[in-house]
Amino acid sequence: MLEWIILAVIIAVALYAILLFNRLVSTRQMANEAWSGIDVQLKRRSDLVPNLVETVKGYASHERQLFEEVTRLRNAARALATDDVEGRAQTEGALSGLIGRLIAVAEAYPDLKASANFLELQQELSRLENEIQMARRYYNGAVRNLNTMVESVPSNILARLFGFGQRPYFELADTDERAVPRVQV
Repeated sequence: MLEWIILAVIIAVALYAILLFNRLVSTRQMANEAWSGIDVQLKRRSDLVPNLVETVKGYASHERQLFEEVTRLRNAARALATDDVEGRAQTEGALSGLIGRLIAVAEAYPDLKASANFLELQQELSRLENEIQMARRYYNGAVRNLNTMVESVPSNILARLFGFGQRPYFELADTDERAVPRVQV
């Protein structure tokens, strides 16, 4: 009888370990999917930036340094490894600030402001920034769930045993970078 009780306890512990492991895998996959969502939105914004720069450049040629910096940061963001969350957050935050400055430069040119092409680019940029914010919130929620499991007992034992680690949040370091570029239509 004692052997059956011990066997039942071992089976129960093994089943619980399997459930915890599967939950860790599921949570990690949600974080991967969430990061993919951010990556897609950042790529869309990166593709939009050259059009925006070219449109404004025709009107404000004296802002050459700003155009070069936007282009440099865009290329730097594209060159980063896809899984470099902290590097991407820093670079994309700086790019957001420069895009805001680019829009501000455009506001000084009434002809540009009234251009249908520029208005369309502004609207697309505004939509993209909102989608990036939603993707960032989803990613950070998925990372919170994963990090909680990696730190909580008893799942932390399995997490350590099978190499599950914490993930960084997608945060912006500079509070000025936290503001979405102001786009007025």
